[in-house]
Amino acid sequence: MYFFISQLSISDILLTTDIVPNLLHILLNNGGTISFIGCMTQFYFFDCTDGFECFLLAVMSYDRYVAICNPLRYTSIMTNTFCVKSVATCWLIGNFTSFFLTITLSRLNFCGPNIIDQVFCDIIPLQELACSGTYIVDLELYVLSVPVLITPTTIIAVSYIYIVIAVLRIPSSTGRQKAFSTCSSHLIVVSIFYWTIFSVYIPISRGQTRVSSKILSLLYTVFTPFINPIIYSLRNKDIKEAVQKAFHKHHVINIHCY
Repeated sequence: MYFFISQLSISDILLTTDIVPNLLHILLNNGGTISFIGCMTQFYFFDCTDGFECFLLAVMSYDRYVAICNPLRYTSIMTNTFCVKSVATCWLIGNFTSFFLTITLSRLNFCGPNIIDQVFCDIIPLQELACSGTYIVDLELYVLSVPVLITPTTIIAVSYIYIVIAVLRIPSSTGRQKAFSTCSSHLIVVSIFYWTIFSVYIPISRGQTRVSSKILSLLYTVFTPFINPIIYSLRNKDIKEAVQKAFHKHHVINIHCY
């Protein structure tokens, strides 16, 4: 679990590093400029980290499923080799899908207005600026939505269906509460992440106002990476104890030096 959390942190750091510096520049200067190569690069890393996080959250849900439904086999199933291969596969899929989508997007013709009505280079505002047809990009989006969104969502849903069934079979309320508490942090992160993703990118939501689209985009590019460490820290007993020990040690050293 901690290995997966560390990978989630790396993904969040990459996402905020890709988006936030330019976002702050735009806010401080009431607008900003970005080169075409810079825009494509920003979109590539944004799409790569988003794709990776979709699959990582699915792997984390499977980890919770094994821990609750097959606890005696946990160490034999969730081995170090399996965890490393799973994360490596998530990164490869994220890079693969992002690379092909970025290449296709960069081949569009942009001959009209060059003002992106968004806080970063996202695919929908870029499609709206294109002078050429965007059929190929739309086709790739629909094709890639199956492995990138539908498959992880299905894995998460099925995993938690089995988890709920297993937890409800626990006779004691204390046991049920303890089992659910191990999944609460992951469920909160999944709910926030997937709710904003589907709100922005499903076809039905494309009729929403640009202001609401910007707010939703900020939720999963800035707010979600910011809140993830807090959620896992507050909901995890081991992390809270480690932080308390670190503060206590620092406090004792300061008193001794004084």
